[in-house]
Amino acid sequence: MRTPRRAARIAVLDPDGAVFLFRYDDVEVGLHWAMPGGGLDPGETPREGARRELAEETGWTDLEPGPLLCTWEHDYTREGVPVRQHEHIYVAHGPRREPAGDLAASHAADGILAWRWWTPAQLAAPEETLWPPTLHGLLRGVVRGGPDPVPVDLGYVPNAPRPGGG
Repeated sequence: MRTPRRAARIAVLDPDGAVFLFRYDDVEVGLHWAMPGGGLDPGETPREGARRELAEETGWTDLEPGPLLCTWEHDYTREGVPVRQHEHIYVAHGPRREPAGDLAASHAADGILAWRWWTPAQLAAPEETLWPPTLHGLLRGVVRGGPDPVPVDLGYVPNAPRPGGG
């Protein structure tokens, strides 16, 4: 049985369309890249949670969650507990920059191994797993000043098999 968990993330896009991602290693799904975000606090809306998580994980307090990009559900193991996570993913536009402040302890606690900006070309041919796997297609055409994306409900997305069968 999996524990349900509500979460929210923000796809931060720079002026050239690159997206900021964190690298994680999960015992269930292995190495993967995902946007800043995480679980919602009690009583918190997905938009509020996305804003809070972005500030906690990057130190950026000047960005607001914009339009909803998508929702999806996926499985992973969090602190030894199998979880089925339902996520809301929002879009924000901002400058290309590094995380700000002393975030080492926070990143270690969240299992964040690294970060980087991914260009649209890199998203189109990833060398490691992206969450959600269709991130490139979801972000295609999302530009500052353009029309808001039409939110997509991806539903439940099963994890890809890990290399080596386990």
